[in-house]
Order: sequence, then C-alpha cells, then structure tokens
Amino acid sequence: MQVVYIDSLFLLNFVVDYLLLLAAGRLTGEVLCRGRLALGAALGAGYAAAAFFPGLAFLTHPACRVAAGVGMVLVGYGGSRRLLRAGLVFFAVAAAFGGGVLALELLGGGGMSLQNGVVFSTLDLRLILLSAAGCYVGITLVLGRVARHSGARGELVEAVLTLEGRRVVLTALVDTGNTLTDPATGRAVMVAEGEKLSGLFPPGTAPGPEELRNPAAALEGLSARLGPGRCRLLPYRAVGVECGMLLALRLDGARVGREDYGRLLVALAPNCLSDGGGYSALVGA
Repeated sequence: MQVVYIDSLFLLNFVVDYLLLLAAGRLTGEVLCRGRLALGAALGAGYAAAAFFPGLAFLTHPACRVAAGVGMVLVGYGGSRRLLRAGLVFFAVAAAFGGGVLALELLGGGGMSLQNGVVFSTLDLRLILLSAAGCYVGITLVLGRVARHSGARGELVEAVLTLEGRRVVLTALVDTGNTLTDPATGRAVMVAEGEKLSGLFPPGTAPGPEELRNPAAALEGLSARLGPGRCRLLPYRAVGVECGMLLALRLDGARVGREDYGRLLVALAPNCLSDGGGYSALVGA
C-alpha cells in the first residue's frame, strides 16, 4: 500500500499549478498579479489534495477536473479582457505538462506520475522543485515561439509620439481587442504606459503614478501646465470595469509603423501593459 503525504502532495501541485498559470500569462501577454496566481495555484493544490481523501473520489471525474482548472484561471486572470485566451493557453500548457509526465513514466522514470488525475511524486522535494522549474522553462520555450507577439507578423510596431518639440519612441502592440475611441471625434485612441510618456512633458511636470490612478484630480493641474485643450478625461469600459476614467493627452503628431496618425489622442495607463516588457502601448488594428 502506497502512503501519500498530503503536505508534500499539496506543495508539489501548488508549485506546478503556479508555474502553469505563470506560463499561460506570459504566453498571452497578460499583466501578472503574483498574489492572484498564488491563490489560483492554492485552489488547484487544494483540489489535488482533496481528491485523495476517502469519500471524495468523485473529484477525480473529468468534469470536476475541468471545473477546478476553470476556477484556477478565474482566480488568476478573472477580469482580464484576454481571459478566454489565457484559459485556453492554460489548458494547453497543462496538457503539455501532463504529456511530459506520462512520457517520463513510459521511459521508466517512476519518480513522478499522475494519480487520481493529479501530479504525485515520491522524489525528494528539491528534485520536485527542479523538475517543475525545468518543465516550466521547456514549455515556455517551445510554446512561446507560437504564442509570442512578433514584429514579423505586424503585431509589434514602432510608435513615434511628439509634443511641443519633445519626442518619445515606444513599441506598440496592434491589438484587435482595443476599440477605445474618442467620443468627441470617433477617432481611435492609443493606450500607453504613462511612465513611458514622461519624455513628452517639460522636466518635472510629468504626472506621477498617483496622479494617473486619480485622473480627475490630476486633470486641472496638468491642464495648467500644458495649456487648455491638451488634456481631458476619457471614459472606458473593460472586463471588470463598468465605467472607468483615463487621463488622455492630445499629441502634436504620432506615427505608428508606416502610418501617420496626426494629432492622436493617447490615454495614459497607470499600470504596465505587458508583464515581459515587450511593448508599452496598444493601438487598434
């Protein structure tokens, strides 16, 4: 009779689930919240441990496994406009990881296996952590070539923004999901990380993180610094945000790739748009 230590089982599945959620986020370009990923991994690890308790064998049913996976994705990435994409990539990465574990079993590596639909191992804890980290690196390297945004496919373009003789150059992602428009003109609006646009402002006048998080309070002071008609509040809606506000800036000129956008309106996001730093602005297709 094989003895299963619940604490080791929980820790192993927590590490694996965290790395799977992390890999899914990186492959889909999500902004990662480590605390939420840890909560999602804890949910998955709790499910894995519960499946071994007497009387809870029904948890091994495929429907329960899928429900647990969906719950992990909702905890880790709930509210994201790329939630469906993150969920699909998570299940693909999890399937790739499960295939790797089964391959190790077939090759005679009996230290790690799938029991009751969850990862189980009799290996030393240090070997477990190293194996999980190795699987994470392998999966992200292989699947990253497919999921990564690239300039060759026209997804990443150079954006040159100018304001009163000052100029910044950003990498922008052409995002078909970005439908933000100026309600006054109907023209497309670029969304950019506010911190990356500090070069457009006179020294010492760029809005700080707190001002970007409270755009209504910052609008008056910023308008006084740059002159009337330069700044405004821009309403937006997103998953989990019924009605939000962004501080927006009217540029003198903007060139995105080979296209001249003229006096584009750019919304200053208070947070990073890409966890990996691959791009710092979003523009509609």
